[in-house]
Amino acid sequence: MFGTLLNLSLVRKFVQLGMFLFLVYGSSIVGFYAADKISNALPSLACAYDTETADYCTLIPFQHQMGHRVGRAIAAGDDILKAFIPFIITLITFLSLFVLLNKAFCGWICPLGFFQEVVTMIGQKIGLRKTESLNNNLVIKIRPAKWIILALLVFTLPVLSGTGFVSHDLGDPFCKICPSRILTTLATGDSSQLYVDTSSTTYMTLSIIADFMFGLMIALALTIRQPFCRICPMLALHAVFKKIGLLRLVKHAKPRCEKCGLCAKACPMDIKEIHTDMENTNVLFSDCTLCGRCVEFCPDKDVLQMKYTVFPVISADPQYFKQRKKAQKKWEEKSLLEMIKRK
Repeated sequence: MFGTLLNLSLVRKFVQLGMFLFLVYGSSIVGFYAADKISNALPSLACAYDTETADYCTLIPFQHQMGHRVGRAIAAGDDILKAFIPFIITLITFLSLFVLLNKAFCGWICPLGFFQEVVTMIGQKIGLRKTESLNNNLVIKIRPAKWIILALLVFTLPVLSGTGFVSHDLGDPFCKICPSRILTTLATGDSSQLYVDTSSTTYMTLSIIADFMFGLMIALALTIRQPFCRICPMLALHAVFKKIGLLRLVKHAKPRCEKCGLCAKACPMDIKEIHTDMENTNVLFSDCTLCGRCVEFCPDKDVLQMKYTVFPVISADPQYFKQRKKAQKKWEEKSLLEMIKRK
């Protein structure tokens, strides 16, 4: 069990910071050539457009393989199964990494997820009201978006581009609009991705969407937790394979759970089912990022646990809950405007 004297959220922030530095600037650590060959199939958003990155996400080769391999094989009448071999190799690499941490790649590793959390903290400190939770009906309506983006932008359009049914400019449509592409390049001092590409109508449209989404993500993150994560196709891809991951979220419900709901309130993805599901032991839902906040803010002994296979890693604990709640209250009470007023 996680020690009661340690703040899990604080530990996670340090891990996220370390991974952000490694994934954005990591080639300076492992070397440029090694960085290009570590895996190229990372289960989190780290962009190949960042020339200093130590690795990049699997959505990039997936789009390339769907367009240049599968799509072209269909158009030429070649062996489609053979065309799928590079995709299968990439998928195996992705799964070999994903199985280790499961959806925690979102909550602990992803640079874009960390960036959104930092923006939210800034919003809170400058006195903007943070929306603790979105309306449940709105959350339910938003959830299909990540599946649509995964199916359409990562797989379907690249295949259609390769077959010639749509423009070649749509060979990697998700990369063209992904906020991580703009974030990670800007972080290295490269502003070339924050622009409007006028070389074609398709590229111009995609670049405008990308710039708009990046700005909108920052604006929303000032008041809403994890706005882009809710529609991220990587989260959907994780959900497909979540059952094979070794890290799991487990619930041993008690009657008191029906009236509590602190776990759902703490959840940055507004997963109400963590609170309302009283039957299933496995509560690793599709939108979960395994950040562990629900476990932290559960006041009952061992009701919620993060387990690595059968071994508890973090368990709900009343003593830790009291300390964590007190620390959270102090954090929320301190704002930049309040500090200025006191001075």
